[in-house]
Amino acid sequence: MRDLTANPAWQDEDLGIPLPDSPHACSVCLPTWKAVLGYEEGRDKVVRRMRMGYPRFFRHPLVKRLTAMATEEIARDGEEVMVFPNKLSAQRAQRWIERRGEVAIRSAGFHGMQVLAVPIKARQVAIDYQRFTGELVSSRQAEDFINGKHRNANKTHLLQRRLGKIVGVDPKQVTVFNSGMAAITAVLRSLPGLKEGRKTLQIEFPYVDALKVQELFGNGVVFLNQAEGESFDEALRRIRQGEFAAVFTEAPSNPLLRTIDLPRVAAACAEGGVPLVVDDSSVGPSNVNVLRWADVVTTSLTKWPSGTGDVMAGMAIVRPDSAFAGQLLGGLMDESANSSPLYVGDAEVLLSNLKGYPGRMEAHNANGLALASFLSTHPAVAQVWHPSLMTRENFDKIKAPQGGYGPLLSFVLKNARKAPKVFDALKVSKGPSFGTPFTLACPYTLLAHYTELEWAEACGVPAHLIRVSCGVEDTEGLLAIFAKALEQA
Repeated sequence: MRDLTANPAWQDEDLGIPLPDSPHACSVCLPTWKAVLGYEEGRDKVVRRMRMGYPRFFRHPLVKRLTAMATEEIARDGEEVMVFPNKLSAQRAQRWIERRGEVAIRSAGFHGMQVLAVPIKARQVAIDYQRFTGELVSSRQAEDFINGKHRNANKTHLLQRRLGKIVGVDPKQVTVFNSGMAAITAVLRSLPGLKEGRKTLQIEFPYVDALKVQELFGNGVVFLNQAEGESFDEALRRIRQGEFAAVFTEAPSNPLLRTIDLPRVAAACAEGGVPLVVDDSSVGPSNVNVLRWADVVTTSLTKWPSGTGDVMAGMAIVRPDSAFAGQLLGGLMDESANSSPLYVGDAEVLLSNLKGYPGRMEAHNANGLALASFLSTHPAVAQVWHPSLMTRENFDKIKAPQGGYGPLLSFVLKNARKAPKVFDALKVSKGPSFGTPFTLACPYTLLAHYTELEWAEACGVPAHLIRVSCGVEDTEGLLAIFAKALEQA
């Protein structure tokens, strides 16, 4: 197995290999700027080399095999099969795809799972549903099925206990899902105000699909790109008036790593009777303690808590004394059990991966801080986004006692045209996602917002932005790699 901390995947020959070197990897190597553009444009010479991809965006080879088996058993001419973990997730998908795709869909049971037979013309709508909700059959579940291994065990209670101990809450307040996006979608569905037709409010530029879920599965979303000035004051006034079904934010945000004044927003939410939903995935729950202010906190366990990049999972934690605790927890428990449960094989891997957390974050944090400091003084770099440099006063309010400023950062060059050369020269692994033991870089805006680059730019997220997830490599060696690549600028 390739050790990517010592032998990173950064050259053209590495295009398409799984990151990490695992049959259940959650990322894929896109080593050059050109490869990223080729992937986004669906160019055959890039796509045919892709052995893996982020599971919500790329059908895993094992899931493809499972789908082929279901297709042979169930599909008719002109239909594409989509496999769902259970009946409820499939029923919801069916209603959504039929409405948006203007088609009729057949549903059928498939050996404990559920299958939708979708007319080819609605194929993309069906793919979008699974991408946004994260309600997928995992690669381990597919592998077990293919191998004739049918497992109905449930280890969620063990995960709840472990995660509750890490975060410092009663395990009953923790719900676990099969992806981070499934956790966010479950929270959205559980909001009392959603049933009353109210919109949600998103504060700060978020991870792309967190906004899309509110747009597509809620009643619409009001988006405030930056928490400052008159527009922020106006948003707080509207929150105090109880206008929204919930306020969503990330602490800090991804990819700009900015942190809102969470206590101030929480006070407005309490006054207006509006739930506050905070996602802490960018730095992980060992670095920040946001449950003190949030009604519910979501986390992508795929990232820092797992720390290996080989299992998809998410969690939501409800604050025990929240005014909405009963309603939210009831809804989330139902969602976790009946719509997007974590497969037992994934739960076992996650339990094993959690053993080193949060202790291992010290090395990640140290590298993040050192690299942010180095880049911020480099003559070729125009700007660096990192919690130690952006809205630090607000981050310090939520920083955990033993926490740091996190291993995730973004930067742009003074000469934007040099970004491809610098990126190509970086001798670190390159691909989407973050939270791995090896450093992982990507041209984030191209990957997340390729079809809306102008909109992202208008929101202050440049097309040539490079995001870096710092691993546990030797700090001096890591800085030397970036110094060498920046010679291309």
